[in-house]
Amino acid sequence: MGTKNLTRKPPASMATASTTLLLSLALLASAAVASPSPDADSISRFQEYLRIDTAQPAPDYAAAVAFLRDQASEAGLEARTLELAAGKPLLLLRWPGRRPSLPSILLNSHTDVVPSEPQKWDHPPFSAALDEASGRIYARGSQDMKCVGMQYLEAIRCLRSAGFVPDRNIYITFVPDEEIGGHEGVELFVSSKEFKEMNVGLVLDEGLASPGEEYRVFYAERSPWWLTIKAKGAPGHGAKLYDGSAMENLIKSMEAIRRFRTSQFNLVKSGEKAEGDVVSVNFAYLKAGTPTPTGFVMNLQPSEAEVGLDIRIPPSAHVEALERRLVEEWAPSSRNLTCEAEFKQKMSVLDNFGKPAMTPADSTNPWWLLLEEAVKSAGGKLGKPEIFPASTDARYFRQIGLPAFGFSPMANTPILLHDHNEFLHKDEYLKGIGIYESIIRALATHKDGAKDDESRAEL
Repeated sequence: MGTKNLTRKPPASMATASTTLLLSLALLASAAVASPSPDADSISRFQEYLRIDTAQPAPDYAAAVAFLRDQASEAGLEARTLELAAGKPLLLLRWPGRRPSLPSILLNSHTDVVPSEPQKWDHPPFSAALDEASGRIYARGSQDMKCVGMQYLEAIRCLRSAGFVPDRNIYITFVPDEEIGGHEGVELFVSSKEFKEMNVGLVLDEGLASPGEEYRVFYAERSPWWLTIKAKGAPGHGAKLYDGSAMENLIKSMEAIRRFRTSQFNLVKSGEKAEGDVVSVNFAYLKAGTPTPTGFVMNLQPSEAEVGLDIRIPPSAHVEALERRLVEEWAPSSRNLTCEAEFKQKMSVLDNFGKPAMTPADSTNPWWLLLEEAVKSAGGKLGKPEIFPASTDARYFRQIGLPAFGFSPMANTPILLHDHNEFLHKDEYLKGIGIYESIIRALATHKDGAKDDESRAEL
């Protein structure tokens, strides 16, 4: 008796169904590979912006503006390019609101970045390299502040896709030259006819990364005083001891400055004050000596010497007392009449109306309450409002009396602006888009109680 073959072939209909299922799964898999997720698209656009070299002193503004105009077009925004200073384009975008007579919202960011030292980076500064293992995107500008500019645009993409229409106009600006003082950027812009026509009610600008869970927010900032102290004295042989040399006079000034710096820094170290609440003084450069092709003349005491200082003054500082200290201790004319002070930049701590250039960050300011609640609604939390320790373009808006907050949604992130290996984690970047989506929605629909022209017309 032979062995029977018990293996049966499946019915034709079943085989056809199986083949169809396999083909469908294959098509789905290939479609998933061919069509990146929205998050992947957002990251890719961010990387593309980061790869544009806009480092001072020769930023490629033309390439940046061309890229950003394309992004604005895709997001359905109106675009204008202003050139208030030759070769310094300022991109002005508008998302029209249903009630354009209401005070508008301005989302500001700068396109330029600081220089870098590529040999000291793990990845080229303009490669926007994404480390898949850590999720970090390495690039100059990843924190300061190309991230925020792109988060504005990505948030607006999301809102428009959801059918949201703002009540008030939303403006987005990409401005030049913030990293070198903003004099041919926002400083000119706030005096322009175009800016006055925007009827701005609130400005959002850059903040800082936060190493902890809470986001940092800034309601004011320290004003920069960039100062040069020059000393003169009789030259002499390198072996001669005598009073009143240029170097001796300058060192006496530097010793007095160092003592003041230490007293301010100790307040920060002890926790008595935050960094933005004290006067910071740092030595930027020291110049002296008689140069030679290979170095300096060593047996000659120079007749001139100078030091550069970067001083930052909080709005709460006693400016008159600091100016007296400068004249009496740091650069006194009585010191053999050899010391003089020259300001390279001196920003006032007061606005144009004589008030401290600060934006209320409490219940008296409805914009603050909206910002705080919008961040909370998106799953974030704001820390205690701070004075920004350095300077941003926001100072020019506060100078003319406009409320302005500095805010960059980067939590659990080390502060690496201007540092080697500046990076932002892709997940933090994506979360920040959601944060700004919530903020823009809240600010754009805020009812401040005032009747707008459109509502009056409807009546």
